[in-house]
Amino acid sequence: MVKIVVLYGAPQDAAAFEEHYASTHAGLVAQIPNLQRFEPARVVATPDGSEPPYYRIAELWFASEEDLGGAMSSPEGQATVADLANFASGGAQVMIAAVD
Repeated sequence: MVKIVVLYGAPQDAAAFEEHYASTHAGLVAQIPNLQRFEPARVVATPDGSEPPYYRIAELWFASEEDLGGAMSSPEGQATVADLANFASGGAQVMIAAVD
Protein backbone atom coordinates (compact mmCIF):
# COMPACT_ATOMS: atom_id res chain seq x y z
CA MET A 1 0.00 0.00 0.00
CA VAL A 2 1.03 3.58 -0.63
CA LYS A 3 -0.65 6.78 0.35
CA ILE A 4 -0.67 10.45 -0.42
CA VAL A 5 -0.47 12.54 2.73
CA VAL A 6 -1.64 16.15 2.46
CA LEU A 7 -0.86 18.61 5.26
CA TYR A 8 -2.90 21.81 4.98
CA GLY A 9 -1.64 25.04 6.55
CA ALA A 10 -4.02 27.31 8.43
CA PRO A 11 -6.36 28.94 5.90
CA GLN A 12 -7.10 32.64 5.79
CA ASP A 13 -10.83 31.88 6.22
CA ALA A 14 -11.51 28.59 8.03
CA ALA A 15 -15.27 28.68 7.36
CA ALA A 16 -14.74 29.12 3.62
CA PHE A 17 -12.12 26.36 3.63
CA GLU A 18 -14.47 23.93 5.38
CA GLU A 19 -17.39 24.76 3.11
CA HIS A 20 -15.36 24.19 -0.05
CA TYR A 21 -13.66 21.09 1.34
CA ALA A 22 -16.98 19.46 2.24
CA SER A 23 -19.05 20.58 -0.74
CA THR A 24 -16.46 20.32 -3.54
CA HIS A 25 -13.02 18.92 -2.75
CA ALA A 26 -14.06 15.75 -0.93
CA GLY A 27 -16.34 14.90 -3.85
CA LEU A 28 -13.47 15.30 -6.30
CA VAL A 29 -11.29 13.03 -4.16
CA ALA A 30 -14.04 10.39 -4.10
CA GLN A 31 -13.96 10.24 -7.92
CA ILE A 32 -10.22 9.45 -8.15
CA PRO A 33 -9.82 6.00 -9.75
CA ASN A 34 -8.11 3.23 -7.78
CA LEU A 35 -8.60 5.08 -4.46
CA GLN A 36 -8.83 2.46 -1.71
CA ARG A 37 -9.46 4.75 1.26
CA PHE A 38 -9.76 8.47 1.99
CA GLU A 39 -9.17 9.73 5.52
CA PRO A 40 -9.65 13.46 6.09
CA ALA A 41 -9.02 14.87 9.57
CA ARG A 42 -8.99 18.26 11.26
CA VAL A 43 -6.01 18.89 13.54
CA VAL A 44 -7.31 19.79 17.01
CA ALA A 45 -4.21 19.92 19.23
CA THR A 46 -0.55 19.12 19.78
CA PRO A 47 0.82 17.09 22.71
CA ASP A 48 2.51 20.13 24.26
CA GLY A 49 -0.42 22.50 23.75
CA SER A 50 1.40 24.66 21.20
CA GLU A 51 -0.29 25.93 18.05
CA PRO A 52 -0.64 23.03 15.58
CA PRO A 53 1.60 23.42 12.51
CA TYR A 54 -1.23 22.20 10.26
CA TYR A 55 -4.96 22.81 10.04
CA ARG A 56 -6.07 19.62 8.31
CA ILE A 57 -4.58 16.31 7.20
CA ALA A 58 -5.80 14.04 4.42
CA GLU A 59 -4.62 10.56 3.51
CA LEU A 60 -5.46 8.94 0.18
CA TRP A 61 -4.63 5.22 0.09
CA PHE A 62 -3.81 3.14 -3.00
CA ALA A 63 -2.90 -0.54 -3.47
CA SER A 64 0.37 0.22 -5.28
CA GLU A 65 2.57 2.98 -6.64
CA GLU A 66 1.32 2.11 -10.11
CA ASP A 67 -2.30 2.60 -9.01
CA LEU A 68 -1.39 5.90 -7.38
CA GLY A 69 0.43 7.11 -10.48
CA GLY A 70 -2.45 6.19 -12.75
CA ALA A 71 -4.96 7.76 -10.41
CA MET A 72 -3.17 11.07 -10.12
CA SER A 73 -2.50 11.33 -13.86
CA SER A 74 -6.20 10.71 -14.60
CA PRO A 75 -8.55 13.62 -15.33
CA GLU A 76 -10.15 13.10 -11.89
CA GLY A 77 -6.79 13.19 -10.14
CA GLN A 78 -5.71 16.28 -12.04
CA ALA A 79 -9.01 18.04 -11.23
CA THR A 80 -8.47 17.29 -7.53
CA VAL A 81 -4.96 18.72 -7.59
CA ALA A 82 -6.09 21.80 -9.52
CA ASP A 83 -8.82 22.43 -6.95
CA LEU A 84 -6.26 23.06 -4.18
CA ALA A 85 -5.78 26.60 -5.47
CA ASN A 86 -9.48 27.26 -4.88
CA PHE A 87 -9.43 26.84 -1.09
CA ALA A 88 -6.01 25.94 0.39
CA SER A 89 -4.97 29.53 1.14
CA GLY A 90 -2.60 28.32 3.87
CA GLY A 91 -0.77 26.07 1.44
CA ALA A 92 -0.60 22.29 1.22
CA GLN A 93 2.37 19.99 1.68
CA VAL A 94 1.94 16.77 -0.32
CA MET A 95 3.95 13.62 0.29
CA ILE A 96 3.82 10.04 -0.93
CA ALA A 97 4.51 7.35 1.65
CA ALA A 98 4.93 3.57 1.43
CA VAL A 99 3.01 1.81 4.20
CA ASP A 100 5.15 -0.63 6.22
